[in-house]
Amino acid sequence: MDTERAMPSDRPDESWPVTESTYLYRDSWVVALRADRILPPHGGGEPFRRLVVEHPGAVVVLAIDDDRRVLCLKQYRHPVRHVLVELPAGLRDAGDEPAVETAKRELVEEAELVAENWTHLLSTWSSPGITDERMEIFLATGLSEASRGDFVPDHEEAEMETMWVPFDDLLAGVLDGRVADGPVAQAVLAARVRGLDRVDERATPE
Repeated sequence: MDTERAMPSDRPDESWPVTESTYLYRDSWVVALRADRILPPHGGGEPFRRLVVEHPGAVVVLAIDDDRRVLCLKQYRHPVRHVLVELPAGLRDAGDEPAVETAKRELVEEAELVAENWTHLLSTWSSPGITDERMEIFLATGLSEASRGDFVPDHEEAEMETMWVPFDDLLAGVLDGRVADGPVAQAVLAARVRGLDRVDERATPE
């Protein structure tokens, strides 16, 4: 095989045998903690234990206005004890709802915005060593204000702040470590690499 020319690719069809699976915790929300005992695929060695946090997946929205500003949120995240600069985002907890429709709903609920144009930027595993959470990251342009209707933010969301940040400032914050939220970094870098942070490179309607 010519390794210099081989294209890297995940192998979604390779699943190792599970000999035992036990739920350690399941809440009334969407998350469960499972313990699996798995075997290497070619019969060598003894079963070993791995923990899995089951998660329905999430959407993330990079919303850029005509002045190349990004709609950002400041939200407290208890596990890391930080107020983080984030993007509008939410769980895919509405059954078979397409990811882009969830993204549209989250943009209205968290930022009171709608967008004319939607482009799928990335699909990523958030932390595949511990959870099956998959994030779908979208670019939204052609923004206008909208009412969130009867949706009422609560808990950490009730304390969220919104702010418009110039794209280049947000990119600089990611690169120098001042903005450390993973989805923000992924979205901003993907948009820059693909040239979609420019107003004249309009996204096409979904």
